[in-house]
Amino acid sequence: MAAYLRLRQVCLVAADLASAAERVASALGVAECYRDPNVAKYGLENVLFPIGNNLVEIVAPTRQGTAAGRFLERHRGRNGYMIILDCDDPERRQRRAESLGIRVANVIRHANYLGVQLHPKDTGAAMIEFNHTAGGEDPYGPYAPAGPNWRPAARLLPPRLRAAEIECPDAVLLAARWSELFEKPAEKMNDGKYRIALDAGALHFLPGAVAEPVFTGIDIESVEPFTHDLCGIRFRFSV
Repeated sequence: MAAYLRLRQVCLVAADLASAAERVASALGVAECYRDPNVAKYGLENVLFPIGNNLVEIVAPTRQGTAAGRFLERHRGRNGYMIILDCDDPERRQRRAESLGIRVANVIRHANYLGVQLHPKDTGAAMIEFNHTAGGEDPYGPYAPAGPNWRPAARLLPPRLRAAEIECPDAVLLAARWSELFEKPAEKMNDGKYRIALDAGALHFLPGAVAEPVFTGIDIESVEPFTHDLCGIRFRFSV
């Protein structure tokens, strides 16, 4: 199997799942594809929307004391929660993270799926997940987090997720840290920005007046430019 690392999914947090899901579906013209019953054990409920072969997930806490609930309170409803990458070998990515002193927060293992989540205090900006689904080498093949029937909904919106955007007090520092983790070079762009290109999608690091790095937006390919602020982040559709 050829090695690959792709930006596949982003996860946002909302206090009210029904209201957030309705706003996202209406603003973006997308249809939900799945609600995962397995997240209930973490005190969560969720919904997923395909954008091309990428996914936007919204989670909401259903009880007190969840990590997502604490994130929501700490960030006052702003900023994204997780950046999720699918790859050929999550265990190798886990070993790489641990060699850099980055702790593993959670491992999710099913018969055909492995997900490794890294501790956000060590990564900065967001929780990072590396995952692999058996047969998932094809971007339109199986992808366990999106459920068994995500592909029909994906055809409603052909654009792709170009980049996750992170604002940083020091864009150079975080870009270098994630470059080490992903084993991909960080390229300098205009206006003090840095970019890590993945095998599909990218990560953009923007200098900002923030106290700590935060996941603030996503850039989506589109035939018509427009912007929406939804679930605490900026959805920018650009040509």
